[in-house]
Amino acid sequence: MVRNSLIISAIALGAATTAQAGSLADPAVEAAPTPVAVVPVVAPTPRGNDWTGFYAGAQLGYGQLESEAFDEDAEDLLYGVHAGYNYDFGNFVIGGEIDYDWTQISDSGSGIDLDNVARLKLRAGYDAGEFLPYVTVGAARAFTGGALDANDDGQFFGVGLDYQVGSNLRVGGEVLRHEFQDFDGSGADIEATTIAARVSYNF
Repeated sequence: MVRNSLIISAIALGAATTAQAGSLADPAVEAAPTPVAVVPVVAPTPRGNDWTGFYAGAQLGYGQLESEAFDEDAEDLLYGVHAGYNYDFGNFVIGGEIDYDWTQISDSGSGIDLDNVARLKLRAGYDAGEFLPYVTVGAARAFTGGALDANDDGQFFGVGLDYQVGSNLRVGGEVLRHEFQDFDGSGADIEATTIAARVSYNF
């Protein structure tokens, strides 16, 4: 009887010890850090283009002349060629360009024709990747025919936008305002506004 009681007590004590041991927290488990989600690092998007280099192309547009020598504003088509060089400083692009236009602009009242316009440009733009918005200023020479066969120098200013289509091809547009004071000593001031679409090949 006593022996059975001892066996039962030993079994009970073992069960109690096992339960107590199971209820104790394992320090190693509690100390384990909570897993942290890994956020992938996104590489910065590379800049779109380097605008540095020589380019050449052609333009097609429309022009309008204004002068007190004209009965009314004269306007018609123009077309031409251009060539230049840009240097990309990272955010800003500086360049120089020459261009030449032939026009069909004629004032029927005065008989004055605007035959050609040559320009020497300074351009300053912002590198926006595939886009290059810019401002431009410079000197212009106008050649007239008909009732006034002459040429004279003036100045212009304007804005433009180039877009990189491929690795070497660019398209864009440009609006220019020209001023010729006392054209060829005639006493007439001539102002001209031109808008043109442009296509250029970058070398």
